[in-house]
Amino acid sequence: MTKAIKTEQTTAINISIDTIDHAILKLLQHDAKMTVKEISDKVHLSTTPVHERIKRMEKSGIIKQYATLVDHSKVKKGLMVIVYVSLKQHNKSAGTKFIKHINELNEVIECYNISGEFDFMLKVVAENMDAYYDFHVNKLSQSENIGHVQSVFVMGIIKQTHVLVH
Repeated sequence: MTKAIKTEQTTAINISIDTIDHAILKLLQHDAKMTVKEISDKVHLSTTPVHERIKRMEKSGIIKQYATLVDHSKVKKGLMVIVYVSLKQHNKSAGTKFIKHINELNEVIECYNISGEFDFMLKVVAENMDAYYDFHVNKLSQSENIGHVQSVFVMGIIKQTHVLVH
């Protein structure tokens, strides 16, 4: 379950965060279901200023969304693959088409524009090798302008975190 935070504008608003904002972010990263009351008790403020701080950080884009982290192996997505993709043509139109296509593929859970030999790095989950093969041949490879694809299969996850504020 993901709840996107609605922002009035997608441009970044530069706001500074103080030690209390930092503490609030740290708490929310570890448990986004914490109530404002629970947070206010831990940061030693009343609920109203804590609520206002959270809303300000949501509006400014510091807090992008609230999400439920799901164990991929327990929801029939046991195969994780890192896929490196290079495009044949490197222009804005070709890149935009590729990105649009990738955003339509549910198997792709992360996509990064990278430097080096490849243009994009995708994190893909599938039920098994047959499902990944079907994705690779019938979905990803059908995208226009694909130059080279390299698949690296994840054998184990050593560290996986979304914690940015410590």
